[in-house]
Amino acid sequence: MNIPLYIKKYPCSCLLVLVIWVVCMIPIPETPLDEINLIDKWTHFVMYGILTITIWWEYRRRHENARRTQRLWIGGVVCPVVMGVLVELAQAYLTTCRSGDWVDALCNSLGVLLGVMVGLFIIR
Repeated sequence: MNIPLYIKKYPCSCLLVLVIWVVCMIPIPETPLDEINLIDKWTHFVMYGILTITIWWEYRRRHENARRTQRLWIGGVVCPVVMGVLVELAQAYLTTCRSGDWVDALCNSLGVLLGVMVGLFIIR
């Protein structure tokens, strides 16, 4: 795996992965948005939806025939879902300021699903 090549080919996706990891591992101060019901779940849903859409968009931009590739399904579906689970495990076991939550992992996966639906539209 050539990480510098991935960063060069998919800079927005790589940046979003980094931002998600950082945001999910640092303490988040209370804000007025905390009053919105399930704001944390919606945030997970939106973050992973945007990540997946970005992955599909960058892949389509780089590859002429993006319709028939297994790599897109692995990198644009499996990897974000696995990352969402790993982030929750890291929050549970590697931080003292955050807690892992299986519902957050589910919201991450639902965000990926939304991103895939938009991504299929992008491919067409």
